[in-house]
Formats: sequence, structure tokens, C-alpha cells
Amino acid sequence: MDDRDERLSQTPSVTERSGDESEASSLALDWIGTGKNEPPERARSLKPLRMVIDALKNYPVQITFAAIALLITAGATLAIPAGFKLIIDRGFAAGGDPADIGRWFRYLLMIVAVLAAGTALRFYFVSWLGERVVADIRRRVHDNLLRLAPAFYEENSPKEISSRMTSDTALIEQVVGTTVSVALRNFLMAIGGTIYLFFLAPQLTLGLLLVIPLIIIPITLFGKRLRDVSRSSQDRVADVGAMVTEVLSSMKIVQAFNQERREGGRFAEAVEQTFDTAKRRILIRAVMTSIIILLIFGSITILMWRGAIGVAEGNISGGTIAAFVITGGLVAGAFGALTEVYGDLLRGAGAASRLSELLEERATITAPSRAEKLPDPPRGSLSFRGVTFRYPTRMDVAAIDNFTLEIEPGETVAIVGPSGAGKSTIFQLAERFYDPQAGTIRLDGVPLTRVDPAEIRKRMALVPQDGVLFSANARDNLRYGNWEASDEAIWEAARAANAEKFLTTLPDGLDTYLGESGTRLSGGQQQRMAIARAILRDAPILLLDEATSALDAQSERLVQDALDRLMKDRTTLVIAHRLATVRAADRIIVMADGRIVEQGTHAQLSRAGGLYAELAALQFTDQAA
Repeated sequence: MDDRDERLSQTPSVTERSGDESEASSLALDWIGTGKNEPPERARSLKPLRMVIDALKNYPVQITFAAIALLITAGATLAIPAGFKLIIDRGFAAGGDPADIGRWFRYLLMIVAVLAAGTALRFYFVSWLGERVVADIRRRVHDNLLRLAPAFYEENSPKEISSRMTSDTALIEQVVGTTVSVALRNFLMAIGGTIYLFFLAPQLTLGLLLVIPLIIIPITLFGKRLRDVSRSSQDRVADVGAMVTEVLSSMKIVQAFNQERREGGRFAEAVEQTFDTAKRRILIRAVMTSIIILLIFGSITILMWRGAIGVAEGNISGGTIAAFVITGGLVAGAFGALTEVYGDLLRGAGAASRLSELLEERATITAPSRAEKLPDPPRGSLSFRGVTFRYPTRMDVAAIDNFTLEIEPGETVAIVGPSGAGKSTIFQLAERFYDPQAGTIRLDGVPLTRVDPAEIRKRMALVPQDGVLFSANARDNLRYGNWEASDEAIWEAARAANAEKFLTTLPDGLDTYLGESGTRLSGGQQQRMAIARAILRDAPILLLDEATSALDAQSERLVQDALDRLMKDRTTLVIAHRLATVRAADRIIVMADGRIVEQGTHAQLSRAGGLYAELAALQFTDQAA
């Protein structure tokens, strides 16, 4: 991508097709996206580009300037052959007077100056429109993605979506910033040049028009084959990229199990497959190039031959044949470029259709048209009544089955059970990331489906199993729970979360960049940052998802001490694998296969001799040992 962008930015606009048209066409044929996904089959028409056209309509002034510059450059390009005609016929033919020759060359330089200025303006405004439209589309798509429920990301890979946001928008930028400009300019030059050729030499023009289809046919046939091979090459490159990402992100495992040689072999095989596909693409390109060069330059040579005979016979002037050859080359190149441009437009349409899918995706979890208000001040009660829920990707198995639980304000309820029992699903439903297929969930007596999801989540603070942090500084990570929090409030929350000590030792304090996903902090420090974030949230309901399960004893003690302060005077739901952390809960819910099988206090459940007693016996015996 970087090489391609650099080549595009450095491509000058000149008078012959060997300039920006051929370069743009070459780049389009050589284009290989960064993602593995090829345009959908329905992108066989240009209809999906309507989204791009709608985005362009917002900038009529820039479009007007780009169109004016386009007309100027096309006209100036076609004026150059006319300039050469005047130099030859009036300059040299007038006895070779240097002053007369100089006058016509000055006119030609004026045309070149106009062409240069028009090209600069065209490049600026067209490139500006390309970047602006891509930026607008990216923002619109991203804004819509932020509204979609987690269910969407279960069925659609975030990596694939990221590919659409990068490689597909780059294709659209190419279409708007290069392809459309090239297409319009070549169209104007093809039409204007053909008219001028008829004016110069009607008989020779008819011969040229017979030759043009011979040039277009191989470009079309080879171009289609080349696009198919390029698409295959794109897949191979994507395989290599995915393999690199997978191996590098798991390097500790690779080296721990001494699999470097095997992974090197796998990568070498993938690279060779990419090379084999690239060889086919290069061969097709080489054959196509040789045939086109033979046809174009062979035709020009024959026309020059015929024109030279005409000059010798006195039927046409030397300037006329010179202008005819130059204009003929421009016209032939323009028609050839137009055939390739259509393929680029189709690829752009494919990219636009995939982005349109993201843009048109509608959120399944939305606020009702007449959302009810939650009670104020909040009470903190939570109720599950006969709830049954199946994940969209696993509709055959109920994650929660006829689940009923009433949680009183200020109560601490622990949810325990084996993996897959449905514990984390309770949290997902409570925050209305999903809606159950049956039953109702109520917050302070109001069904969640009648409330704006944003209002529901404002009343909850989540501390996940892994202290998820962002690639930002410590201050921004802490105030993610309350973006308007002052530094004083941030430090107060840090003290309550036992995070103040290590935060003060950071090189730049709260302004210290924590690395990608907070990797510059230990697991315990990350967890305490997450707790401080929840403290700043100051929500009436607290959701703790195995917040100490991955910590060592010392970190667990610090984190548990911070959690005890955080849980005070709040309704708290705790998911825990370590039963020692929930023995003080007001109530313990034991789940298995999406159902409640036991509930009570630690003492009651231990005496009951059920599943909880078995889990407790195993854990406490292991700890004692």
C-alpha cells in the first residue's frame, strides 16, 4: 500500500498516455489489496458506487473546480499537436526564419504552461475529493459499527471488518482520486481527438478507427484474465499476512515448543504459492504488453508511412501528418485506458458494496421510539424472570434456560459454576448487549427492552476478568469510566483501587503511555486500573467478572481489598471461580447448563452437599495442600 500510494502521489500528468493514464492503469492492474476478501459477486455493475456519488454531492465547489481543471488539461493536451502543426507548417515552411519559428514555439510553451497549471489544479482538487470522501465514508461506517450489538461481531470477524475499512476504502480513494479523473479526461480526449483527426485527415482517421478495436480487444481479453489472476494473488498475499500475524502474536508458544523450523517451512510454502501466482500474472501482463505495443506502434508506423506518401504527393502538409500521428497516439491511448478504467470502476464498486453492507447494517439492540425513564434516584435492583437465551451463532444450545433471579438493592450476589454454565451470559444480558428469546429482565422495575440501552449501561460498572486497557495514557484509561473526571477525582479513585503507588512511579505520572492494550503494566496493575475506572463510573450496580482469577496471591489481596471498598453500598454481581473470594456474599447462585441448581449462603451450600460443596471441597482442599 505505501509503495502504491507513493507512486500515485509522484505520478505526473503529461500529454501522452505514457503519463498518468498508463501509470494509473498499470497501478490498477497491479493492485493487490491488504485483505483476503474479494469484491462480492454482485459487484458486476457500477450501482454500488452511488454511495460514493452521494458523498461527492456534499462538495459542489471542489467538484466544479476539478471539472474546470479537467477541461483545461484535456483541451491543452489536444492543443499540443495543433501547436506542432503550426511550428512545422508556418515556422519551418516560411523559409526557416528563427524569429517566426520562435513565435510559434512561444505559443507552444504557453499551451504547456496552461497544461501544467491545469494539471496541478486537477491533481489537487481530485485528490482532495478522494481523500475527503474516504474520510467521510470511514467516519460514517465507524459510527454505525459503534451502534451495533456484540452479536454482530460474533458473526462477522473484526479482522475482516478492519480490512474493509482499510483496503476497501483505499480502492474507493483510488476510484475517486484517480480512476474517475482518468476516465473523464480520456473520454474528453478520445472524443475531442477523434473530431480533430477528422478535421486533419478524414481518410487516415477512418483507418485509425478501424485499428482502435484491434487494440481494445486484447486489452479487454487479457485484462479480464489478469484481474482473475490478480484476485487469486490477493488471496495468497492475504494468507501470508494472516500467517505472519498469527505466528508473531504467538511467538512465545512457537519458541517454547521449538516449532521455529516448522513455522518457517509453512511460511516458505505460502510465499512460494504467492510467487507462483505472481508468475502467472507477470506472464499474462508481459504477453499483453507485447501485443499492445505491436498493435499501437505498428499502426502508428503504417499511418506515418501512408501520411509520408501523402506529403510526398502534396496531398497533406508535414505539420498535418505530425499533428495526426501525435493526436492518433493520444486517441488510441485514451480508448485503451477507458477499457482498463471500467475494470477499476468495477473493483471500486465491489469495495463500495462491501462498505455499504457495513453502513446499512442495522443495530438489533436499539432504544424504543418512546423510551421509558428509569427511576431517579436509582435503586439498584435487578430482576431476571423466566429468561431463556441462545447466542445467534449457537441457536441449538440454550446458554440460559428458564433463568429466574431477583437481586435486591445493595445485595451482593455471587454466581459460581463450571465453565459454560452461563455465568458471563448473565452479565451480557444485564447490560443489554443481547435480548433474550423468552422472559424479561428488569432494572429498578422497568423492563430493559423499554429503556434506552445507553441509560441502562450508565447505571452499571464492569470490572472484566482481564483489565482491558487501551493504547493511551494512564489518565485517559482511568477516566474512560467518567470522561469528565478531574485529576483530583482520578487520584482519589486510584487510591481506593490501590493503584496510586504504582501510578506515582510511572515516568510521566498520569500522562505515561501504557503501551498497546496496557502491556507496560503487570496483570495486577491492569486489574487495579480497571477497578479505579469502575470507581470513577460511580454506578449503583457493579458487575465483577472473575476479577481476581488470573492474579498471584499478593496482587489478589490488593485487588480484593480495592473491590471490597468498591462494593460497599452497591448492588454487586460477582462471577468467581475462586470460591474463597465469594464466601462473604449475601447469596451464592450455583449454575449448571444455564440453570440455577442451588442458591444460599456459603455455609448453607457447604452443608447441603450439592455441586457447590463438591467445588468447595476440591478448591479448599487444594489450597490447604
